[in-house]
Amino acid sequence: MKRLLSTRGIALATAALLVAGLAGGAAAWAHRHGDEEHERHERREHGDRDGRRAAVAALPAYEQECGGSCHVAYPPGMLPAESWKRVMAGLDQHYGSDASLDAATQKTIAAWLDTHASRRTRSTPPEDRITRSAWFERKHDELRASVWQRKAVGSPANCAACHPRAEQGDFEEHDVKIPK
Repeated sequence: MKRLLSTRGIALATAALLVAGLAGGAAAWAHRHGDEEHERHERREHGDRDGRRAAVAALPAYEQECGGSCHVAYPPGMLPAESWKRVMAGLDQHYGSDASLDAATQKTIAAWLDTHASRRTRSTPPEDRITRSAWFERKHDELRASVWQRKAVGSPANCAACHPRAEQGDFEEHDVKIPK
């Protein structure tokens, strides 16, 4: 009888370990697959702009005129074409600053932005602000409002404060360093 119980106990323990191993493996696969599926969805919906290097070749005029003291030259895929058109049409009142350009430069930059703008955005961000877009708010939802007010950060528009490679269009989440 003891031999039967110990054999049965060993069989049950082995079966339990096998089930636990399979369940753990399935959970790990589902988690990894879920992450991969989420990443594919993000790239499909938003391009590579929210965490990966921008795949668009830089336009020197855009880099020179739009990347400076206020913010980095944002990758054009961060806004839909309609938003970029309004931004470019209102450079004389660019969020409180006069960022006017000569007509030829403005035309060149506007055409480049239109060509490389997001085509997958479901909605236009309020006030055509990247920092008010649904994807930006989702990516930064864990940050407290006090982070944006830190002297080293200043505002949500200062991507380079936390994203060390923002000027290269690289917003990789794993590289983020939030200033104290």
